[in-house]
Amino acid sequence: VQLQASGGGLVQSGGSLKLSCTASGRAASGRTFTNYAAGWFRQAPGKEREFVSAISWSGGSTYYADSVKGRFTISRDNVKSTIVLQMDSLKPQDTAVYYCAVGKSLVTIQDKSLVDFWGQGTQVTVSS
Repeated sequence: VQLQASGGGLVQSGGSLKLSCTASGRAASGRTFTNYAAGWFRQAPGKEREFVSAISWSGGSTYYADSVKGRFTISRDNVKSTIVLQMDSLKPQDTAVYYCAVGKSLVTIQDKSLVDFWGQGTQVTVSS
């Protein structure tokens, strides 16, 4: 499964950005995007990659890191094979490279060591 992320950029503190990730192809197992939970991670300079948000394969369940809860919203469109991260009330500490990912379940997708496929990163910079 190939993942292509887009939508990063520079925004002022308090502003909004929307990240998108489009999936294509299938895994060696035959799984496609619709068979996977999906999520977003981020990595700030000098820091570990950290979990941000995840959504189940159906879109019926979502999970957020405490640091973004109430400000970020994850969604997916299985017809278009996309996941979206709407980021509102952005803070300078949200500055990072954001990565989309897919994994076998809503639980495993939250652990970066269990992610099945990664997209390339997209830079988000929030100025104060």
